[in-house]
Amino acid sequence: MNGKMQSLQEKIRVLEEELELEAIVIREKFCYTIEERRVRFQRSVAEYHRRLRKSSFRFVLDAKFSIVLVSPVIYSMIFPLLVLDATASVYQFICFPMYGIKRVLRSDFIVMDRHELEYLNVFERVNCLYCSYANGLVAYLRQIAARTESYWCPIKHA
Repeated sequence: MNGKMQSLQEKIRVLEEELELEAIVIREKFCYTIEERRVRFQRSVAEYHRRLRKSSFRFVLDAKFSIVLVSPVIYSMIFPLLVLDATASVYQFICFPMYGIKRVLRSDFIVMDRHELEYLNVFERVNCLYCSYANGLVAYLRQIAARTESYWCPIKHA
């Protein structure tokens, strides 16, 4: 490895350490820890979050009519998302071992934890579950496609 690459690797290592230290400062500032890949707020912060919660009734009353009207269309996307999830999982389960491609773990991309925030009412929790799943699924699919491309790409020349 040449000197420039070693220098860049050292800068990356220093920046990673700096990033980790900044993450510690932020965790202390916002009073939370990370346990088993889950954020846990201190009890006092969780109680404060509960006090911030808008009731489900108030949430519905305050919602714009247009938002309520299009909600079924938005949520109808769950069906194609579920089919896409199942299809992609079966695809990589069958094809990846045949070509020696490392499988993509859904749990690395689909993280369903935001709905546990104490200040969310039932509608907001459902919205968070939906968005967590949809966005995580897209990232999961993108990684499956990227690994497929890295193996199959016909133009992977220098």
